Amino acid sequence: MTDRLEFKATLSVTDAGEITGLAWPFGSPDRVGDVIEKGAFAAPASLPMLFAHDQGQVIGVWDEIAESPEGLTVKGKLLVDDVERAREVRAMIRAGAVSGLSIGFVTRSAKRHAKGRTISALDLHEISVVAVPAHPGAQITSIKSNVLHKELTVELEETQTPANAPHIDTKAFESVLARLDKIEAKGNRPGAPAIVQGAAESKAFVSFLQGADFDKKALTVAADAPAYVLAPEETSGEFIRNLVEFSPIRAIADVRTTGSHTILLPKRTGITNAVWVGETTARTASEPTFDQMQIEVKEVATFVPLSLRMLEDSSNVEAEVRLALAEDFGAKEALSFVKGTTAVEPQGYMTAAGIAETNNGHATTLSADALIRLMYAMPATYRSRGSWVMNGTTLAVIRTLKDGNGNYLWQPSYQAGQPETILGRPVVEAKDMPDIAAGATPIIFGDFKAGYRIYDRIALDVLPDLLTQRINGIALFHARRRVGAGVVRTDVFRKLKMAA
Repeated sequence: MTDRLEFKATLSVTDAGEITGLAWPFGSPDRVGDVIEKGAFAAPASLPMLFAHDQGQVIGVWDEIAESPEGLTVKGKLLVDDVERAREVRAMIRAGAVSGLSIGFVTRSAKRHAKGRTISALDLHEISVVAVPAHPGAQITSIKSNVLHKELTVELEETQTPANAPHIDTKAFESVLARLDKIEAKGNRPGAPAIVQGAAESKAFVSFLQGADFDKKALTVAADAPAYVLAPEETSGEFIRNLVEFSPIRAIADVRTTGSHTILLPKRTGITNAVWVGETTARTASEPTFDQMQIEVKEVATFVPLSLRMLEDSSNVEAEVRLALAEDFGAKEALSFVKGTTAVEPQGYMTAAGIAETNNGHATTLSADALIRLMYAMPATYRSRGSWVMNGTTLAVIRTLKDGNGNYLWQPSYQAGQPETILGRPVVEAKDMPDIAAGATPIIFGDFKAGYRIYDRIALDVLPDLLTQRINGIALFHARRRVGAGVVRTDVFRKLKMAA
């Protein structure tokens, strides 16, 4: 089963790069109840100092590692004189964007109890400087299996890094974790049947909704929900495909998954200040500045009441319930990605502060020249990866516009699978974008992959309630979805404003 553990740590650094901290405190359990006892650590005299558990980013060395009454105390040195990344990490620590430590180890001996484990022996392999200590985001992933009476702990720091940082591919670990989830779920429920996938899933799900006897082997258990929910795996897959139909922004944005309720994103807000100098002119020091932003995961939910007679008499109730939920959730999600402003919904890219605008030159008549000015006001890197987003009404107006040579700005797609284009860049139609009107911003252009981030937490959670309203002849189907979104780069977008 995949557990996400939270580490507590303190950290300080000197000008020379000397760094000290508390890598693991004694006496308190982590989020899943695991405790590391004093005397459990087996570590060499020195260990490499990594950044975010990336073996390609060795930034220093830990040369003092010892247990104290408080916990595992460490002291080391950042290689600020020889490694550029070490100097950047020192600057991030000073700016407060990076403030924690995380350990990588292999468990040798542990005793399980009701709330977790007590680890009495482990081999310490590395200690990393990480972005967020003792908060969601400063996490590791622990793979635990009691099937072979062995435990394998894999430490992965899920620190959100700037857009230009190298991406760590965790697909292989996710595949292993998914298989272990199913094995442990089966092992923790005596007599639980094996999971069988196939065409019988849909038939069994319909029978379950109708209250009839059904083949439990054709159903799976969604262990990520607050309560175990019986639903065929096909339900979740089709739900996502329906969401793409109603949320076109997913096709062009950066979509990721998360295991937490908040994602912290460290970012660089300034560069070094180099100056031209003579051969013997004194050099001046400079350091980049850092900050961080956060994206919170929000929740959308509803329930569908159906009569028991409808469940008994309708053979396609599964498809109808799924389609109704997909349409509703998809529409709400699409609207929030565009205009979300409240505290309980994702942030919309049209409501984010700091996005530049290009005036149309007229309050009500769309200008072809304004579109050209808007596109070329963007940096070339983002311009070559940008997409236009507007609603169908605005797109209909643009289809009639021509440039100074009489060529239509809009170009249809003559090849299957290729999008329509405006000035050579693809067009995405989002029905929730504003209409053309005085003072409105009906068009946005930008690199959504670099600038707009979507985090999925729970793709689908459907809980059938066949009991609480049975006295009234009603069954309830509770549905919820958790997703967060926000603009992470405002400089990759530009809006067209209907103004002179």
